[in-house]
Amino acid sequence: MNDNTLSEPRLDHVLCLDALGTHRMAYWEWGRADNPHVVVCAHGLSRQGRDFDAVARALCNRVRVVSVDVVGRGVSDWLTDPMGYQIPAYVADMFTLLARLNATTVDWVGTSMGGLIGMGVASRRGTPIRKLVINDVGPTLDAAGLARIADYVGQPVSFDSLDDAAAHVKQISLTFGPHTQAQWLELTRWQMKQDAHGRWVPKGDPAIAVPFKSVTPELAKAGEMLTWKAYDAITAPTLLLRGADSDLLSKHTAHDMTQRGPRARLVEFAGVGHAPMLQQPDQVEAIRRFLLE
Repeated sequence: MNDNTLSEPRLDHVLCLDALGTHRMAYWEWGRADNPHVVVCAHGLSRQGRDFDAVARALCNRVRVVSVDVVGRGVSDWLTDPMGYQIPAYVADMFTLLARLNATTVDWVGTSMGGLIGMGVASRRGTPIRKLVINDVGPTLDAAGLARIADYVGQPVSFDSLDDAAAHVKQISLTFGPHTQAQWLELTRWQMKQDAHGRWVPKGDPAIAVPFKSVTPELAKAGEMLTWKAYDAITAPTLLLRGADSDLLSKHTAHDMTQRGPRARLVEFAGVGHAPMLQQPDQVEAIRRFLLE
């Protein structure tokens, strides 16, 4: 393969089990398919795998990058039972993917929900995770960030043009930090599709909001305790990225993550909230340096 071939992704799918049958999970693969150094990237709650294009292009000449459309997002299948949209089920899907990739060791880059999935994979006995990058998430999640996300996730929207859709994505995603208009369009293009009437609508299943919005304070507390237990079980070298203005990952929680479990190395980005979208050179370089050093 030449460099141009390596820098464009190949789309594939893997068949996964769920409570009512099976579903296909899509993934985008960059770099040489026989490269033993594999990096798996997993996105946030309402996003999709092409969020990692900038990271993949920075790494694909050295590693094999696999960027996942978690079930219900991107071009993956939607679930019949929306209560299947939960972290333990996603972790199970990822082990199915890792078996398909035939990789004995992998690095993991996870943004928000993708970071929680990564913690779940990395905490398992016999995990193949070699290095872990957690982007702006932790076992304890701040209520302000959760409430802000709940305001828009799963809401039905449609737009006359991709530019209009990009304006909407920018409006609800200002915490991503400064981006150029071209970057907002790129962050929107893979989120949207045209319906039968030619209008632009989100690709994701709006039902991903059902389990997210059904969490009670009691369930949240129990989930927090289980996630800290998982984090403390991680032994892989861990890089924790944080938007300095994040409303989901507090300074206190980030500090605790540097003191327990894998004792993550913390890198913060000024002028960014939840979550750094890994489009800017300094954000990409932090990941590249950690994974390749």
